[in-house]
Formats: sequence, C-alpha cells, structure tokens
Amino acid sequence: MNLHEYQAKALLREAGVPVPPGQVVDDPQQARQAAQALGEGPWVIKAQAHTGGRGKAGGVRVVHTLDEVERAADELLGMRLVTAQTGPAGLPVDQVLVEQGCAIDREFYLSVLLDRDRARIAFMASDAGGMNIEEVAAEQPERILTTLVEPAAGLQPFQARRLGFGLGLSGDALKAFGRLLFGLYRLYLEKDASLIEINPLVLTKSGELLALDAKINIDDNALYRQGELQALRDLRQEDPREAQAAEHGLNYIALDGTIGCMVNGAGLAMATMDLVKLEGGEPANFLDVGGGTTAERVTEAFKLILSDPKVKAVLVNIFGGIVRCDLIAEGILAAARAIDIEVPVVVRLQGTKAEEGLALLAASGLDFITEEDFTQAARKAVAAAGGAT
Repeated sequence: MNLHEYQAKALLREAGVPVPPGQVVDDPQQARQAAQALGEGPWVIKAQAHTGGRGKAGGVRVVHTLDEVERAADELLGMRLVTAQTGPAGLPVDQVLVEQGCAIDREFYLSVLLDRDRARIAFMASDAGGMNIEEVAAEQPERILTTLVEPAAGLQPFQARRLGFGLGLSGDALKAFGRLLFGLYRLYLEKDASLIEINPLVLTKSGELLALDAKINIDDNALYRQGELQALRDLRQEDPREAQAAEHGLNYIALDGTIGCMVNGAGLAMATMDLVKLEGGEPANFLDVGGGTTAERVTEAFKLILSDPKVKAVLVNIFGGIVRCDLIAEGILAAARAIDIEVPVVVRLQGTKAEEGLALLAASGLDFITEEDFTQAARKAVAAAGGAT
C-alpha cells in the first residue's frame, strides 16, 4: 500500500527524521492561509498523488508570493497528474502540500528496502540526490552505496558512519545522519514497510539535514496489524478494479493489452502472459485467482476482466492441483449466466477433474473454445482477439 508524501512525512517526523514544516490542504484559500502561517516565502506547492516524477510533470511549483501560492494550488487541485509512471490517464490531485522553502547546499538519495536475494534489509545512498536513481545506477553505479543489515544484530553505528563518510558528511551533519538512519530503521520495522525512500535528502546551507521528499510503501500482507496505516489508504489513487479484486481475494493488475487472462497461481499467470506475448498478443491484465479458488471467485474474476473495455478475448488457463477443474467450469458457467459475455472465451483445463470440467462446458451449449494444449490455447486466444499485433 502506498502513502501520500504528506502521510509519509508525518511518519518520518514521528520517527525523529527532520522534514520541512508544511500543511496539506484541499482548497486554494486554505493554501494561502497555510503559507501565511508558515512564514516568509518562498514556498513549495506539491501535488499529492501516488507517483514519482511529479516535478517533471508540473506537479511541484516554487512560488514567492501569496497570490502565486493560491494560483498554483488552484491549478493543481482537481487536475489529473500525468507522469512517466501513471500512464496517459494520470492520477487525480485532491490535495496539495504547502511547504516552506529552504536554502539547499547538497542533495542526497537515501532508501531502506528489502534485499530478497540476501535476506537482509538494505540501506542505499547516493550523492546524486534529486535525480532519477535508476539512471544513476545504470550510468554511474559507483555512486550508489549499499549497506546490508544483519537481522539478528540490527543496524550498527559503524554502518551509519560508513554511509555518511561515503556521502562526504562530517561533524554535526554526520552525527545527524546517523540518528536519521536509526530512525528510519525503527520505522521500517515497526510499520512493516517494504520501502522508505527519501529523494532528495538535503543538507541546508545552515547545516541541517531535511527529508525534502518522501515515499513509503507498506507491505500489504502486514496491513492486518497496521490498522492506523490501513485507514490512510486512498482508493482514488488506485485502479478501481484492483481495489475490487483485493476485496474478493484476487490478485489483479490492469495492463494495456486486449486479451484478458484468468489463471490460478502467480507463476502460471506469468507464464501465460509470456506465451500470449510470444504468440503476438498483448495481455490485458495479470489475474491470479489463487490455488484454492471457488466458483464465486471465478465469477467475480470474470466480472473484473470484462469490465475492461479493451478486452477482445479471454484466456482461462487453470491447472487443477489444489483446485478442481470442474469447480472452475461451474464458476465459468455461473459467470456466463450472471453477466453478458460478448467476447470469445478460450478455456484450458488440466489436472484434477479436468475432463469433468471440459464436459460441463461442452454440455452447456455456450460458445466456449476449449483446448488442452497450453501453446494452442494462447494461439487461439490471440486469434480470437484479432490476431497478432
């Protein structure tokens, strides 16, 4: 689950990480009042949306008068912010963060995340703050510093000092950086975060470290014990189909293609999407109905897939290990009775009760395309959607 910048900064502030003074508002007049309360300008008006690259997309404005504050807030509120990460539809801007500007001396990148390959929490830092860190990693990897934390020992002071020295910090700034790292480490563990990213972390001309921007992601699997954070979820920033899928225990991610995919198991779902691509088609979604799915869940999955107007064909690919294929077939038939399916549906069933499932579909009198071979099923789905792109 993603947090807005202002929500992330509230958590950082609680963890002892210094952030600029600011206030989130949803009205231009409130923005003016917030700027007045903060003191002298300049001020920074920042669109609140779950995406990076807001500055490049015009979602961050530096202003110097109260009239400019109000004007910038008026222009940002209600817009759909389109960045390289959002796609052409963009994301709605319902709030803006008004912050007091600061005199920046240096900018850094800092993040805390899980290194799954090494089973360690990793701190990544760079003196190339404010830049696209992916580009820095690709073009100047020597500027990326990494420290891995042993879970049994936790973050050690020497690791904090080593990162600080690597960034060229010394004196009071180095000590402040160490305190900041320990605050981030506690926050990462206590809030079940999957990512904490500060870009940029700045050293001001007065020698103060500030988290100028912040991104925090919370592990979805831990939300059951993070009730306060779960209440911060902004569904308007999410694809409504993905939110609906989560309510029914489905793993759904919308894509840009024309072939809807319904598969059980994440690995098989990825293989199905790969094979669709190999045959010249484009998947419209990733959808894992789970290993122990039910007829009701299959019905909801069909509703999700067909709610995408881009879908021209549906490929159902089920391997019956835990789940029985005849139950999947019943779910497909229930979906056909409950909703108007106007696109071709290719069904591949293999495994437990596969023959019974295919027999149910054949006896239904409905126009399903059945197939036992994986490659042939993908090929037929691509053909049904209009052929290879």
